[in-house]
Parts: sequence; C-alpha cells; structure tokens
Amino acid sequence: MAAVRRAAGPAAVVLLLAGCGSEPAGPQDVVVAAGPQEVRVAPTQYCLDGEGQRYDTSPPVIEVSPDTTIRLTVPDAVAERGWSVQVFDEQLEEQLGEVEVDAGTTVFDEITSSDVVPPAFYLVIVEDAVEDCAGLSGAWPVGFLRAGGAVGGTATAPPPG
Repeated sequence: MAAVRRAAGPAAVVLLLAGCGSEPAGPQDVVVAAGPQEVRVAPTQYCLDGEGQRYDTSPPVIEVSPDTTIRLTVPDAVAERGWSVQVFDEQLEEQLGEVEVDAGTTVFDEITSSDVVPPAFYLVIVEDAVEDCAGLSGAWPVGFLRAGGAVGGTATAPPPG
C-alpha cells in the first residue's frame, strides 16, 4: 500500500518561509575537525549589527598525531565575506604565519598538524574586517598539541633542555 502524503497547511508554509533568508541572531561557531575529532569553536570577538563584540570564552585545545589533516568549516556568511587562518605560538602571543583562503570557501583542509614547527600552536580563523566595526573582525581560535613534541621554544629555537 502506498503512503499517502498531505500537503502542508498554510500555517506550516508561513513558518517555513519565516526562517528563509534570515541571518542568525548571533555569531555562529566554526567547526574544526582533526582526524576523528570534531570540535565547535565559539568566537572570541565578532562584529554584530555594526558593533564590535568580545566574548569571554576559552579556546579548545585538540591533541593530534603528526601529519593529521585539519579541516576548518566556516559559516556561509564568513565564507562570503572572506577569511584567513593565522598561525600563533602556544601562548597565542606571537604570530608565526598566515594562510590565505580563497573567497567563498566554506571548507578548508590544506593544513596538517605537522605544517607548524612548534608541537603546540594555535590556529585562529579570522574573518575579513568589516567597515561597520572599525576594523574589528570575527576570530575563532583553536589550539593544537601534536604528539611526540616538547612544549616550549619558538619556531626557530628548540625548547630549553
């Protein structure tokens, strides 16, 4: 016997249309995957309705094996505006590099856990700045700790022995 489907009533259609095309009320998370791990990362700052917002949140830290592909997935609005990945030391103080991401890209998976010299580092997903917020942009930091490396030192100097 074939299943019979009823057409949605007018109230259901109105509810569906009400959600179409609207922007989220607040900043969306970035999804970071490394091997079998997947973590939602909240922003530490964001431009919301023309005003810069800062959030009291601690970045997650993911333990990874060497050569693990790191996949970053950003919300559509961030991809449309443009974004990059900044690489920082283990203290999130010294910027070690930056990776440009093509405009419109929602998923970027061209970084591995071995691309960064120190075994402990942060990647910060940085949304291109918006004029409305005087240069403030969205930022989503996530830390990585690569197995087999000593913590400490810099990109050019070994850790103290």
